[in-house]
Amino acid sequence: MRSTNNTPTAAELEILAVLWEKEPLTVKEIHSVLIANKEVGYTTTLKTMQNMVGKGILKREPNGKNHLYFSAIPKEKTRGKLLDRFLETTFSGSASSLVQQLLGNKKTSQAELDEIKQLIERMQNDK
Repeated sequence: MRSTNNTPTAAELEILAVLWEKEPLTVKEIHSVLIANKEVGYTTTLKTMQNMVGKGILKREPNGKNHLYFSAIPKEKTRGKLLDRFLETTFSGSASSLVQQLLGNKKTSQAELDEIKQLIERMQNDK
């Protein structure tokens, strides 16, 4: 039985990020990318991916002695869902509070500010 909660955990997001770059991949291929950044056991990666299949986050197909894994949820949909949850729980749903916090905590380049201004102008013109 599949879980209805297919919101990925932090560890699952790391695996999805690898898959979104280049899929399908085997557990071994994904694990080799993960261990380049932090210490994680192969069996931990395998178990996490098996759980992700159970949650409906990944799809798995047999490929000889191995399995190939695919993401079952689109990158943009996942980002949107996580951002919406973060916005609600951390900023009481206020996008302006989020943006103020983000820009206040980081040295934002002029190029990034120009890009943000263009995005706002496009959004205003679309309304």
